Amino acid sequence: MKRFGSTLALGVLAAAPLAVAAQQGRFAAADADRNGVLSRAEVERSLPRLAPRFDRLDRNRDGNLSPDELRARAGAGGGGAGEGGFAEHFRRADADGDGALTRAEAEQALPRLGAKFDRIDADHDARLTPDELRRYFDARRAARGKPGEKTP
Repeated sequence: MKRFGSTLALGVLAAAPLAVAAQQGRFAAADADRNGVLSRAEVERSLPRLAPRFDRLDRNRDGNLSPDELRARAGAGGGGAGEGGFAEHFRRADADGDGALTRAEAEQALPRLGAKFDRIDADHDARLTPDELRRYFDARRAARGKPGEKTP
């Protein structure tokens, strides 16, 4: 059980890059005009769950979302913990590939997380992000008097 928590925390750190990798196919499919960026209309049509956050994601305010902007949103900066483990579970659970888990996704694929969904969803937006999961597991470790995860 303790090992699962450590694996889970490490996996959460890697989940965002894996989720972004999984989205590459969705990005290409959503990019109807094949110009390498997604317009608001393309996002609304093909990735409607991202549409409400379009302006927040569009960091350079050019009216388009680039792959880099989506990677920044997911916290992917390259590197991170090794692939596999919980990161793979997270990627599979993230059925729509948006880099976060809805309650339904969590309950379906990761029922132990689903049962704790409201405690983990710090901003109460009905989505569990890798950052929220990392903070939740860091807080649990701290409450048990354990040091934070060390990355290799």
